[in-house]
Amino acid sequence: MPRSRLFRTGEEKKSLWQRVREIALTDVGVVMSGGLDQDALERLEELLLASDFGVSATLRLVDHVEDLTRSGRVQTEAEFREAVQAEIQRILTAGHSDRQLHLPPPGELAIVLMVGVNGVGKTTTIGKLAHRLGRQRRRVLLAAGDTFRAGAIDQLRIWADRAGAEFVGARQGADPASVAFDAVDAARSRQCDTVVVDTAGRLHTQGDLMAELSKVGRVLARKVEGAPHETLLVLDATVGQNAIRQAQQFNQSLALSGLVLAKLDSTAKGGVVVALKQELDVPVKLVGVGEAIQDLEEFDPEQFSRDVLEA
Repeated sequence: MPRSRLFRTGEEKKSLWQRVREIALTDVGVVMSGGLDQDALERLEELLLASDFGVSATLRLVDHVEDLTRSGRVQTEAEFREAVQAEIQRILTAGHSDRQLHLPPPGELAIVLMVGVNGVGKTTTIGKLAHRLGRQRRRVLLAAGDTFRAGAIDQLRIWADRAGAEFVGARQGADPASVAFDAVDAARSRQCDTVVVDTAGRLHTQGDLMAELSKVGRVLARKVEGAPHETLLVLDATVGQNAIRQAQQFNQSLALSGLVLAKLDSTAKGGVVVALKQELDVPVKLVGVGEAIQDLEEFDPEQFSRDVLEA
């Protein structure tokens, strides 16, 4: 995840690290001593919150910085930066941190269920995922389970064509669970080994529609052992704290196996990635870093912990 593709902030804008540095270091490049005073700690907290790190991750990072400086365990700017970066990486790799897609091997049928609200880039992400899986020699079928929104079926058909994937559609208003059911049968008859099921970009506050997603999951489980093998929530990285609220609601209703952050290249506030991991303990597995079909990459916590400080 090269920085130039992840964060496009403009040369005139100070990076997060430059702003942290102005708060935390009494003199550029000079040995720190005595720790940070209360005013500096409060300003650091405000900065991290404004950068979408969320309350929990922000408090953890501020406490860590305070402890490091007061105990004298970091003495130089380079050591301080390395310590902050390492703590961000620890947050991203703690708990449930398996970032791999766990799918049955080619030859066995794999099911991926994609969920998310309107406007997050879910359909585009599905197309990119189909392309990525195709490059791994999987035969992919896309199922148009979003029968709620006008045009969603046609949009997914276009992405299936771009990715070289098979496609199963439905009429608008059809039962999404029935579409998923038919897609599994179609995959078997067409010798496909991976089904990616789209779902309506429903409002995360509507409990009845969440129940519909659960029904789709149950139908898939009856059709294929262990399905869905991945349930991925697509989030728009540019919406900040609202992404956390969306993820919390979906995580209560579904057994999410991972997150996909779309539009990560379009935000300078990458702290939301840290906030999501700290709040939900659901791993970020993939990130969208551009508009092209190949611009879906595995999430790299070590690289990200460096990049986020340059944003």
